[in-house]
Amino acid sequence: MRVGVWKMFGAALAFAGAATMASAQGGPPGGMPTAGPLEVGVIDLQMQEIPRVVTTPGRAVAFQDVEVRPRVGGVIEEILYSPGQLLEVGDPLFRIDDASYLAAVATARANLATAEANLPVKQAAYDRAEQLAGRGYTEAEVEAARASLAEAKATLDANKAAVEYAETELSWTTMTSPIAGRADVSTVSVGDLATAGQADALTSIVTSDPIYVDMMEASARILSVRSAIAEGDLQRNDTLQATLTLENGDIYRGTGQLVTPGNNVSTSTGTVTIRFTFDNPDHIILPGMFVRGEIVLGTMQAYLVPQRAATRGNSGKLTAYVIGEDGKAEQVTLEDDGTYQNAWIVREGLNDGDRLVVDGLSSVRAGQEVSPVAVAIDEDGVSRDIAAPAAED
Repeated sequence: MRVGVWKMFGAALAFAGAATMASAQGGPPGGMPTAGPLEVGVIDLQMQEIPRVVTTPGRAVAFQDVEVRPRVGGVIEEILYSPGQLLEVGDPLFRIDDASYLAAVATARANLATAEANLPVKQAAYDRAEQLAGRGYTEAEVEAARASLAEAKATLDANKAAVEYAETELSWTTMTSPIAGRADVSTVSVGDLATAGQADALTSIVTSDPIYVDMMEASARILSVRSAIAEGDLQRNDTLQATLTLENGDIYRGTGQLVTPGNNVSTSTGTVTIRFTFDNPDHIILPGMFVRGEIVLGTMQAYLVPQRAATRGNSGKLTAYVIGEDGKAEQVTLEDDGTYQNAWIVREGLNDGDRLVVDGLSSVRAGQEVSPVAVAIDEDGVSRDIAAPAAED
């Protein structure tokens, strides 16, 4: 038994020695294969022209919004529209009892007729007095005739104006739409009493085609964009245009045109309101609706780094891995300038021809030997291997 134990001990020592020798020569014990370089997916980077797009919150505002109030008083006799109806300028809305206004028109016209009949009499008296001045008419009598004629003319003018005003008040008893738009529900019923200039509106009319969208942009970012334009880093578009994403995530068909860039900074939010106008023929965008706007400011030369390929550290800087000339992974720090689609816009920290690691990031470390595999990133941000071309016969 003792001889067998010694044989087994000697065999173990021999195996340990062989393992040590194999390790010293760079190979694993027992002839196991060595671990090769880490396989990672990479893309080749080239500086390109990229649209500079900013995304901002926005709110839809009616192109026109009118509250309808009576200009004369009286009992509401008829409501002449239906709630939600699309109206044109001049379409009737309400009819107020017009009996008293018809009487006022009749009285004004009667007074006008009296004034028209009195004017020729005064004119003839003045002509006669002027012709016989010094021969039966004193100078005082001539002046009195002249004054009487002037008074008759003024009375005629006043009565003409009274007729016009009475007829205008009569026309106000039928209230019409001052704008084209969609009418709201009436706040009154037939038989209610309306007073001229009352505080409560009878209804409201909103024009939503076209429609305004007010977008809020931080004043600090506006200064940054202006600096980039001044330094030549950003080529500004001749006209600013915007697109919208609705509350349900749908992209709104149609492009907005700039109305005003805003002139004041909100003291509470530090933002500037930029107004765009959008065609809204189907009335999809409603006043008060919250949207997300994207404004294309211009173009710039930069690199597009997929967001999956870079991480932001505690310092706020982006870091990524590129493949060095020695075939090892190198960590680089990037200066980003916003995003475009699913990628970071990077202007500093990269060079043309750099091979950026986009797959295998969870295992890669700086200085690690890697085996790059060319991949492509599709529209959904998924990487796919680029198949090698088939060998020619």
